[in-house]
Amino acid sequence: MSTYQVPAFLAELLHARSPSGYEGEAQAVFDRHVKPAADAYTGDALGNRLATLNPTGDPVLMLAGHMDELGLIITYVNKEGFLYFDTIGGHDLSVISGRRVIIQTARGPVKGVTGKRAIHLMDDDDRKKVPKKHEIWIDIGVSSKKEALEIVSIGDAATYDHELELIRGSIGTARAFDNKVGAYIVGETLIRLAREKKKLAAKVVSVATSQEEIGVRGATTSAYAVNPHIALAVDVGHATDHPDCDNRKFGETKLGGGPILCRGANINPKIFDRLLHAAKKLKIPYQIEADPRPTGTDARAIQMGRGGIATGLVSIPLRYMHTPSEIVDLEDVERSVKLFVEFAKGLEKGDYAHW
Repeated sequence: MSTYQVPAFLAELLHARSPSGYEGEAQAVFDRHVKPAADAYTGDALGNRLATLNPTGDPVLMLAGHMDELGLIITYVNKEGFLYFDTIGGHDLSVISGRRVIIQTARGPVKGVTGKRAIHLMDDDDRKKVPKKHEIWIDIGVSSKKEALEIVSIGDAATYDHELELIRGSIGTARAFDNKVGAYIVGETLIRLAREKKKLAAKVVSVATSQEEIGVRGATTSAYAVNPHIALAVDVGHATDHPDCDNRKFGETKLGGGPILCRGANINPKIFDRLLHAAKKLKIPYQIEADPRPTGTDARAIQMGRGGIATGLVSIPLRYMHTPSEIVDLEDVERSVKLFVEFAKGLEKGDYAHW
C-alpha cells in the first residue's frame, strides 16, 4: 500500500466532477484553497477563476491550467427509461461501455452504468466494430421514461465514477488528471508565492480556465481580460514510455522524468530558456518536446491574445490520456509547482520577453 501523501487541494480537485460547461464542483475547490491567499479574486461569465497576487507588479504573469474534464451530456430518454448521450470532449468510444458513471442533477448525484449489447449477442462482424454513440446508453435502474425524467433532466452531465487511487509510491491513477493537475499547479504556485512573503516584481494571475476540452474557450477570454505580458500554460502531455508507442513518431518522454518543456512555434524562445534555466537552478529533472504548430492546449489561445503574449508550456507526463484511468507520477506535479514558483520569482520589472 502506498504511503505517498496526496495534497488535499489536489485530491479534492481530482474528486470534483467538472465536465466542460459544468465546472461548478472544481470552481468550489479552487475558491476554497486559492482565494484566501490572493490579493484579488474573481470569476467570470465563462466560469474561469482568476486569482491575483501583487496587483501593482510588472510584468504581468498569467499562469493557466484548465479545470474542466471529459464528460457525457444526456440528450434523450427512451420509453423504457434508458438514457442516451453525447460526448463532452474527445472520447475514445471503445472505452465508454461498461463504466460506472455519476450524473449531476438538480436533485444531486445519480449513479448509472453505460451499457451496450453483450458480446454473446453479437455476430463476428459486430464484435470487430467500435460501437457508435447512439448504440451505447446509460442504465439508471428505472423502468420507464416518466420514472427516469423524475430523476434526471435533458442536459444533465455525467462523468466516470473512477476516483483517485495510488497504485505504487507516487504513481496514481484517476479519471481526470487531465487537467486537474494543471489547475492545482497554478493555484498552488500562487499559494506558495503568497506564503513566502518575498517581494515579487511581477503581478501574478493564476487562472483555473474553463472549457479547454471543447476548444480552449476559457483561456481565450481570460487571456484578453488579464492582458499579461508573459504566460505559462500547464497541461498534461503524453508519456511515450509504454508499449505500442513509436518514439520516432511521438518523441521520447517518460513518467517520472520531470516536467515536459515544449519548444516550437507556440512557445516564446526566451520563455523556454527561462524555464530551462529555472529547472537547472532547482536541479529538478526535465524533459523537452518539440511541437511545430499551435499546441492542443490553452497555450494556443493565450499566445494569440490581444497583441500577442510571450507564452510557455509545461506538460505533466501522463499515460492513457482521455481514458477513465489516466496515470501520473505525482512527483512530476510537485516538481512543476517548484518550477513555476522559481520562474515567477525570477522575473524583473520591464522584461516582457520580446524577441
